[in-house]
Amino acid sequence: MDLSVIIVNYNVKYFLEQCLHSVMMAISKIQAEVIVVDNNSADGSVSMIRQKFPHVILIANTTNTGFARANNQAVKKASGRYILLLNPDTVVQEDSFLKCIQYMDKNPEAGCLGVKMIDGKGKFLPESKRSLPTPPVAFYKVFGLSKLFPRSKTFGRYHLGFLNPDEIHKVDVISGAYMFMRRSALDKTGHLDESFFMYGEDIDLSYRFIKAGFSNIYFPDTTIIHYKGESTKKSSINYVVIFYKAMIIFARKHFKESTARYFAFFIHLAIYFRAGLSILTRFIKGIATPFLDFLLIYSGYYFLLPFWELNHFGQRGYYPKEYMILVVPAYVVIWLISIFMSTGYERKTKFMDLLRGVLTGSVMILLIYALLPESWRFSRALIILGTLWALLCTTLVRLFLSRVSRESFSFEFFRKKKKVIVIGDLQECKRVFAIISQTQSVPDLAGFVSPENGQAGTDFIGHIDQIQDIVQINQVDELVFCAASMPSHEIIRTMLQFTHTGIEFKIAPPESMSVIGSSSNDISGELYVLHFNTLSRILNKRKKRLFDVILSVILVVLSPVLVFLVAEPAGLYRNIFSVLKGAASWVGYYQSTGGNHPGLPKIRPGVLTMHDLHMNSLPGAGSDEQLNLMYAKDYRITNDLRILFNGYKQLGRLPSGMPGTVH
Repeated sequence: MDLSVIIVNYNVKYFLEQCLHSVMMAISKIQAEVIVVDNNSADGSVSMIRQKFPHVILIANTTNTGFARANNQAVKKASGRYILLLNPDTVVQEDSFLKCIQYMDKNPEAGCLGVKMIDGKGKFLPESKRSLPTPPVAFYKVFGLSKLFPRSKTFGRYHLGFLNPDEIHKVDVISGAYMFMRRSALDKTGHLDESFFMYGEDIDLSYRFIKAGFSNIYFPDTTIIHYKGESTKKSSINYVVIFYKAMIIFARKHFKESTARYFAFFIHLAIYFRAGLSILTRFIKGIATPFLDFLLIYSGYYFLLPFWELNHFGQRGYYPKEYMILVVPAYVVIWLISIFMSTGYERKTKFMDLLRGVLTGSVMILLIYALLPESWRFSRALIILGTLWALLCTTLVRLFLSRVSRESFSFEFFRKKKKVIVIGDLQECKRVFAIISQTQSVPDLAGFVSPENGQAGTDFIGHIDQIQDIVQINQVDELVFCAASMPSHEIIRTMLQFTHTGIEFKIAPPESMSVIGSSSNDISGELYVLHFNTLSRILNKRKKRLFDVILSVILVVLSPVLVFLVAEPAGLYRNIFSVLKGAASWVGYYQSTGGNHPGLPKIRPGVLTMHDLHMNSLPGAGSDEQLNLMYAKDYRITNDLRILFNGYKQLGRLPSGMPGTVH
């Protein structure tokens, strides 16, 4: 057998599905086997593999054994003369494996080979070729010098930025996302070191190939898409700690003891430096916009107050000092909280979200105003004027931020629909667009494009040869490729035509209910998935949490009466406490199968469920998960209220999914 393809998966079902589809196309002309090791995923990956890819050799672990150990499990079963370690968040070309085999056959000194990788926007990924993390190289990487001077032969060694990415080179390190290895060389060097749970094992193995007398080759004659770290969020502090600790393990293993001690000390400093920098950066980014909002809204009252006093009362100083010291800050805080609840502080903000937040805050202020004693009711007019000023200055803040930092912040006055083109045969185009149309972000369809060069009927606005003109004329924001109609190399070739244009890309695997892509360099990957929709939105998560808190307070007030109506009165107080501290929710999923709900957004265990609303009208077998899907797909607070009124007698029972639950 020529090749054994090994994929380790952990909770990335939709990416894995797309990856396996491309792999199956790539092995069609060679003798190969595919081995998938699943590290105890909870998203339905195992059942998907068994159903859609029955010929794949599946190893389903009951625990997360880590990347190195899982790969070693598969290597022991592999029978190919070449072994490929492949990430599940990748898409390979149809001839990728064949080209790699041909090169390795002609170059017996090559022990390991890596290919050119691009991200979901078609941009070259510098980690396609790397150097060993020696102390100087690691220093330049940790303190950002390699990023500042990527093409320098001194500072840019980590990613070897001075080497032409379109030429074949001998390199030190091959990325673990695509490690194409000679089996005989791997047997000589030994398998992956299981001391590395995640990260670093590719560096260690690459170095061992070099020490054993083999070469590591960067091979750009074929290109793959790598969505880059979908299983782990690389911006997290946890990633920084795990990654740099892996470098310490590498140093202790391969450097002299004195060098390793120095390196370990340096890396520990780097961990604290990067973690501290990450915390500080997040903190500054988190408070920057609210701070500007607070400052501008509050400052505006220094003009609004004397203006109102002079025009309405004919004098300044009519209101006491407490108004500016206590009352106005309270108003501003309420507005800021309301804007936050309306997603007005997200990276992508809409004017309508901002408007809803300010107006909701004003309503809350007026309600509180009505309940205050007469001596504290200063002026409704100043609340109205403050509302207009708050809306104006918060809008200006976001316009400013969107201009100075377009990569990290965007602001739109009106909800602009993405204009998309779907590329594929007619039947597949219609199927894919139907999936997209049922998600929360329904785009504007510019039309379908035929993948056949020079062929286009009345159902298409053009063919693939005209794609650049079509995109320009229709001002397209996104291209969606139907993988059933286009080979991967054509998809990648088309993506590379628009690398620096800002066009986004998605790929729809055949017979799948997902459409996968990546909309920014900061986002590993994103999905259009039919199975879930509104409950995964940040706004609805906050609405649900706010509903839980407000309802808990109401239940505390009504508890003297409810204890006579609820089946388990003691449990009512227990549940109120659990919900307030965030351990449970008043409404959640019905736990009929151990608490796993593949494909559904994660939420807290619920006291009540959709089961309480439909207990007398269940459609039969499998109805529990159908009701959970219905709840997740179309979340509304009114649904929670209906469930509450229908099942109020059960408010004292143990939340569904917690130990000891009996529903």
